[in-house]
Amino acid sequence: MTAPDFEDLLRDLTPQVLGTLVRRYGRFEGCEDAVQEAVLAASVQWPEEGVPDNPRGWLVTVAARRLVDQIRSDHARRERETATTAAEVVPEEVPDTDDTLLLLFLCCHPSLTAASQTALTLRAVGGLTTAEIARAFLVPEATMAARISRAKQRIRSAGSSFALPEGAEREERLRVVLHVLYLIFNEGYTASSGSELHRADLAQEAIRLARMVHAQLPEDGEVTGLLSLMLLTHARRAARTTAAGDLVPLAEQDRSTWERDLLDEGTALAKAALAGPELGPYQLQAAIAATHADAATAEETDWAQVHALYLILERIAPNPMVTLNRAVALAERDDPKAGLALLATLDGDQRMAGHHRLLSVRAHLLERSGDRAGAYDHYRRAAKATASLAEQRFLETRARRLQA
Repeated sequence: MTAPDFEDLLRDLTPQVLGTLVRRYGRFEGCEDAVQEAVLAASVQWPEEGVPDNPRGWLVTVAARRLVDQIRSDHARRERETATTAAEVVPEEVPDTDDTLLLLFLCCHPSLTAASQTALTLRAVGGLTTAEIARAFLVPEATMAARISRAKQRIRSAGSSFALPEGAEREERLRVVLHVLYLIFNEGYTASSGSELHRADLAQEAIRLARMVHAQLPEDGEVTGLLSLMLLTHARRAARTTAAGDLVPLAEQDRSTWERDLLDEGTALAKAALAGPELGPYQLQAAIAATHADAATAEETDWAQVHALYLILERIAPNPMVTLNRAVALAERDDPKAGLALLATLDGDQRMAGHHRLLSVRAHLLERSGDRAGAYDHYRRAAKATASLAEQRFLETRARRLQA
């Protein structure tokens, strides 16, 4: 087994082992530390001694022993727990259950902020180190460590049990889980700041976690829709930038470089997601992505269908970004002036005030309508409004082209 194979195996097993320990002992922070020690031991021993017949059981046993050792040490130091509890015996049997979904629910506890939910999910379920997460979100490692630590403390203070909620609460918590995975993927697909347009490793981690959820909830339309959306979007990553790292818009991408396997899988999932009795935002976004994937060229895109899907999405999940995207589709279906008229309805929305996406889309539509001066001004303003260096370069290039 190669080093990448070991890494993939350990990353897949980490949330399962952590879930088992949290279910058994209820000490989230202590369990996570013990699991990390077990994973470290495995990364040293397995390449030399070989992977055990039951790698998950091996990790659970080692992690449990480390945790019990820590409990004994704490009890001895504090002198307030009984010897019986301190000498708890590690069971030989390891339950053949995967608690990854429960662990995701715990990491996405409603008492946490979205930023904390995301960081804790990547740490506990994704198996990323604090340093890796900090680099992904461009914050100091100490800042990210403090954020994760506070998240664990809040979960402990909330007294959350390690069990799936029931009924409406379960549905609501699942939506939070999906939203967190969506945020992770979006940050990987289009980095909010920094020199790189995307971080493929972060997007791939979101896809891996979405596959985990889909494996446990294959009949859920929104789970299927989210995985489909990720695959269809990620399939285009190679065409999104030039060799120099400059952004290439969808209409100008070389579609022969789109990853066919991901497109086929994503399209099949999109169709399966739409077969359910209800429609959710991820299912509709997947359908839109599948419509783009169906077009051999940008000119062959069924913009009427894209606009209709955005119109439905806007009705069931109103959001200024959805309206922004519908304006693009409307401009393609009808003309740029129709798109600009729809954009004007967003001018009073404080969430969009000065947003680089609104400025850049308006610049594009102004350029298409013949208003070169207005387009130039909006491209320049959009470039100043984004923290992404790749987007800045693209927008400034568009402005210089108009000036020339």
